[in-house]
Amino acid sequence: MKNKLNYLLKFFVFLLLFFVLSRAGINGVIFPFAFSMMFALAWANQKVWLVAPAYLIGSIVNNLSFEGAISTVVTVLFLVVPYYIHISIKKPMAKWELFVFACCSQIAWLVFAILGEMEIYFAILSPVVGLFYLFITLSIFEPLLRRGLNHKLTLPEVVCGGVILMSIASGLASCDIYGFSLLKLFVAFSILSISQVSNSGRTMIFASLMGLGALISGNNPLFMAPFIIWGLAVISFKFANRILPASAIIVSEVLITFYFNLYYSFTIVGFVPVVLGAVIFLVVPKSFYNSLSLLLSQDKQRGAIKCLLNRNRDILQRRLNKLSEVFYDMNAVFRTLIKQGASEDEAKEMLYEEIKSTICKNCPEYKHCHRTFSDDTRRIFINLISISLERGKISILDLPSYLSSRCGQSARLIAETNTLAKQYKSYSQLVGNIDTSKLLISDQLEGISGLMKTLAGEVDTMISMDAGRERRILDELSSNNIICTDAVVYERDARTMMATLVVRDEDVNKLKLQSITSKICGHKMVINDVNPTEQAGLVSVNLKTAPRYDCIFGLASTPKGGGGQSGDRHSVERLDGDRFIFAICDGMGSGFEAGKKAETTIGLIENFYKAGFESEIILSSVNKLMNLESNEIFSSIDICIVDLKDGLADFIKMGATTSYIRGDDGCKIVECSALPVGILDNAKAITKKVVLKDKDYIILCSDGINDAFGSDGEFKDFLLSVKAQNPQEYADQILAMALSNNKGYAVDDMTVLVIKIF
Repeated sequence: MKNKLNYLLKFFVFLLLFFVLSRAGINGVIFPFAFSMMFALAWANQKVWLVAPAYLIGSIVNNLSFEGAISTVVTVLFLVVPYYIHISIKKPMAKWELFVFACCSQIAWLVFAILGEMEIYFAILSPVVGLFYLFITLSIFEPLLRRGLNHKLTLPEVVCGGVILMSIASGLASCDIYGFSLLKLFVAFSILSISQVSNSGRTMIFASLMGLGALISGNNPLFMAPFIIWGLAVISFKFANRILPASAIIVSEVLITFYFNLYYSFTIVGFVPVVLGAVIFLVVPKSFYNSLSLLLSQDKQRGAIKCLLNRNRDILQRRLNKLSEVFYDMNAVFRTLIKQGASEDEAKEMLYEEIKSTICKNCPEYKHCHRTFSDDTRRIFINLISISLERGKISILDLPSYLSSRCGQSARLIAETNTLAKQYKSYSQLVGNIDTSKLLISDQLEGISGLMKTLAGEVDTMISMDAGRERRILDELSSNNIICTDAVVYERDARTMMATLVVRDEDVNKLKLQSITSKICGHKMVINDVNPTEQAGLVSVNLKTAPRYDCIFGLASTPKGGGGQSGDRHSVERLDGDRFIFAICDGMGSGFEAGKKAETTIGLIENFYKAGFESEIILSSVNKLMNLESNEIFSSIDICIVDLKDGLADFIKMGATTSYIRGDDGCKIVECSALPVGILDNAKAITKKVVLKDKDYIILCSDGINDAFGSDGEFKDFLLSVKAQNPQEYADQILAMALSNNKGYAVDDMTVLVIKIF
């Protein structure tokens, strides 16, 4: 039911519009506006089954002749038939097709106009002006449909809107009912309303346009001065209550009529439209003007959005802090659950007591061995247990002659010692793995706590949007034929400015998009990402301040022996905050198993870094996870994290070889020694921070490359001698020289990663 009422209301609005425009003319000779508006509304996705009948009725009512009816019907057919043909073939109508059909729709009118002895140039001028008016209406309808009413119009769009208002004024100027001017009624009410919801400048522009529209209708400047005087009178009292501006427009009409004598004659009927317009203005409730003001005001809506956004950020920040505390407390609880196994001396003492109670307790020599010679016996048993734990077992050769000659249970003693030592080692490994798992979970909880604390800090600052820059971006992009329906500009931090633009999909790759945004923001802006929007054909483009540096990289590698699968793996990933992670993971040995281990390790590291964990927690966690595996294939990790904002590089190594930084001032060696991943639970990564410069090359390589050179110094001298134009060429030359040093044979997996900073 609600939809039916909406359609009915729309139909009457269209009917009134076409009735007015069919009377709108230029100099009372040509009438080009109504048919153009019909085609424009159809293009603006208005229901054709509402628009076409409204045009048909509105036009025929104004021209009841046979010629007028035929011309109107032909015009409608040239819209309806192509429209439904395109719907049936499921192909949208192109804009140029719309203009062709609009032009053809005037054939009947042209024929009747020429036969009716109208001057041929006037007959041709009418459809030509109509097509120009169609272009103008499309120019304002398209941005309004995409952006809505609450966005500032660009200057070309304002001009197009002014032309449409003038055409409406031209039609209303000819709508006098026994001296009652519909134009004066419409303008009086509109001037009063616009003054309430907009600024004084717009009020005066509207009054002037209405006067110009009446002027072009019949070359009569009668209403130009009165409308401008009305506007001046209204804006003089716009900040007072509504009664004063309404009274001002009535008083100004009295002065225009009796003092200035601008009208040809005075009639009561001619005076009524102004009074009626003022009365309607006063009767309409204030809530209507408040709603209209909110609809048309971009700043008010933006103010609400800013408050809502900052409020949500504040709520999110507090919740993240609370969650951070929860995870930190869980981390503390898990650490208390770790139960370390007995020390080595305690374990040996425990096994000694177990052997004494099972082997020696019922032995006739028990008192002699464990009382008379208790210290010697204990020392011998502890020594046997130590040998069994270290070597895995003991034999008769490990028993001292003193014991083997006197003990009648030597064989049983050897067997029991080996069994207990084996059981203890299995138990100790199990307890160690459980403790490692608990410690791993504890580390992750601590990492999540720190991550949430960092996120809370990022959203703690209030976002301050820059409305001035946003308006300038909208205006300049539109003037460069880039339709931008919305723009948000704000500072993320002291060094990073962000801009989010909603533009047409085809405008994303236009160079002007970035150059205009950069110029207005005062920083070089680059596209960070592009996301779809709910509206078809529009995308959201996120731009941010370009970092101080950028980088490119090259990679060269070969497996051991030149064939098979390499045990080396590499990673190049962009992280948040304009950071890159470059990593090489070398699985010890070569082949499938080494490659699988390296791939698992590098995959874990990538995901941890992309999630935002700190390096220390990442490598500690990965090390513990790898240590839980039963195989003894270890991995060395060589990581370089480059911050493009500051030009800093963090080198993080676990069992990795030397890295190098080759610049214009020489070549630096970066070496950090640490155990590979998966050997010890508590192995620590070694880190080093280095300041980078323009045109620096960072060289990361696996041990297959490094070992091919005699020493770090020899490798350094070679790097200084390379004359490469780009990092890929640099990497290829390094690999070629490493192979050459081994007579063309890869004695180990070889991987080299070269990064150039600029």
